[in-house]
Amino acid sequence: MRLLIAAVGRLKQGPERDLFRHYLGRTEMAGNKLGLAPVTVIEVPESRGPTPAARTAAEAMVMLGKVPPTHKLVCLDREGDQLGSAEFAKAIGEFRDRGAPGLAFLVGGAEGLAPEVLARADLKLSLGPLTLPHGLARIVLAEQLYRAATILAGHPYHRA
Repeated sequence: MRLLIAAVGRLKQGPERDLFRHYLGRTEMAGNKLGLAPVTVIEVPESRGPTPAARTAAEAMVMLGKVPPTHKLVCLDREGDQLGSAEFAKAIGEFRDRGAPGLAFLVGGAEGLAPEVLARADLKLSLGPLTLPHGLARIVLAEQLYRAATILAGHPYHRA
């Protein structure tokens, strides 16, 4: 099952981008044996629309246009389910075991994801009640994808 992270905005060169890439590489290495690879990243530009609704709608069109229609959608949303790492790994494993060809993780811009994107979500996921900068949210997501792969592989990285 292919993994895709589609996010609004670009990570600039520096420690955030390096750490994000570090965890993506680890995810891909661990995921190869589990049928959870490759991992692709798509960055879409922030919209300059006049209103929050116009911005999220424009970003949604671009983002959804880049996600293969066969992929299941996991939308990061503050109102989403707060899963523990083991529950997150189980959800990913279930998508894979049900034959999903791909899983796309969508990370919105400053205004979040458009309602039409959230309505299509197969899973809405919250990283917790804290407000995180978008770069840090991507790093947390990448680390949790790596952790999920190690949990599914029975690797001792995750100490429950």
